[in-house]
Amino acid sequence: MTTEPVTQPEFEYEVDFTTGQPYPIWERARRECPVIHTETSGMSDRPSYHVTRYADVEHVLRDGTTFSSSINAEHIGQFMGELILAMGGAEHRAYRNLVAHAFRASALERWDAQLIRPTITRLLDDIAPAGRADLAQAVTSKYPVQVICGIVGVPLEDSAQFHQWAELINTGPLHPDRGHEASQAMRDYLEPIVEDRRAHPGDDLISDLVHAEIDGQRLTDEKIYGFLRLLLPAGAETTYRVMGNALVALLTHPGTMAEVVADRSLLPAVIEETLRWETSVTQVSRVAAADTEIGGCPVEAGAPVSVITGSANHDEDRYDAPEEWRIDRPPQNHVAFGTGQHQCLGMHLARLELRVGLDEILTRLPNVRLDPDAPPPVIQGFAFRGPDAIGVVFDPS
Repeated sequence: MTTEPVTQPEFEYEVDFTTGQPYPIWERARRECPVIHTETSGMSDRPSYHVTRYADVEHVLRDGTTFSSSINAEHIGQFMGELILAMGGAEHRAYRNLVAHAFRASALERWDAQLIRPTITRLLDDIAPAGRADLAQAVTSKYPVQVICGIVGVPLEDSAQFHQWAELINTGPLHPDRGHEASQAMRDYLEPIVEDRRAHPGDDLISDLVHAEIDGQRLTDEKIYGFLRLLLPAGAETTYRVMGNALVALLTHPGTMAEVVADRSLLPAVIEETLRWETSVTQVSRVAAADTEIGGCPVEAGAPVSVITGSANHDEDRYDAPEEWRIDRPPQNHVAFGTGQHQCLGMHLARLELRVGLDEILTRLPNVRLDPDAPPPVIQGFAFRGPDAIGVVFDPS
């Protein structure tokens, strides 16, 4: 079946980047126009294609030859520097292998006792006696960035600054001046740390990067800073948002919350269903390397392709009642972490942080529930989704 691309204004595709709710639009697209053709989009000023169905999304992400990730060098690359996200083939494999060992599930378990659990415990110690908190402000916005700073080798007392830089770098294509300023500030901050690790290697990722070799060659400074500008924002921002989404899901489903409080073995199901239902990053970018087609829709060489993983995770052909958050779904892969050669390097870390963080919150904040005097939490945004505030009350401890 050939899918005729639909252009604006016939298919309206305007969504506010910060407060938008794109899922109803994607639902309509999957029915009427599964490959949306727009003249411009948020990250590109030229005609582009937006892929909404699961099968097509998986096809694009797995075919790195036809659909290149090199486009990432154009927009986010100007703020992050030389970027593994923009590499392909053998070059990508070589650079990914440099850091992959640090993010394997087996390697991460040691961070549980050393870093992850102490971090969430410290944050909860600050709010447990109060009986009331905004979990977004007090916990989720601080916890993942402190963990990634500890793994990378950045002082924890500077994690709030990194959180701010990360936000500005991630939204750099929308606000270039602020993005470039944050990118330069992060590099200026990291430079003395990188130089120190050259002379005094430690047990952290900066030391690994500084002393790593590919084919007998050390990494250039630009590749080191490119890695760090990617890893710090990615490790901070994505988990921060999806943890907020998981908390909103639990707090708005009190029956399921009670089940999970009583049986923590349900937490992996909570995490996977949240990743499917409200992933924190809804799309990734590719560019057609040759004339091709997606789902019967012709796509010309050089055209940007926005792969809407958030929409794929709501595809009715794959998931029953996809708008509902249900932890009793039969196990079924999702694409919250992508797939193919660029599948998220930090997915094991994210799952570990979510499992430990949610477990500790349910333990340390007894009877946690939505604050009736606070506005209900809202998951919002277009490319990045999460709640800005999660007001709760609980039994002081």
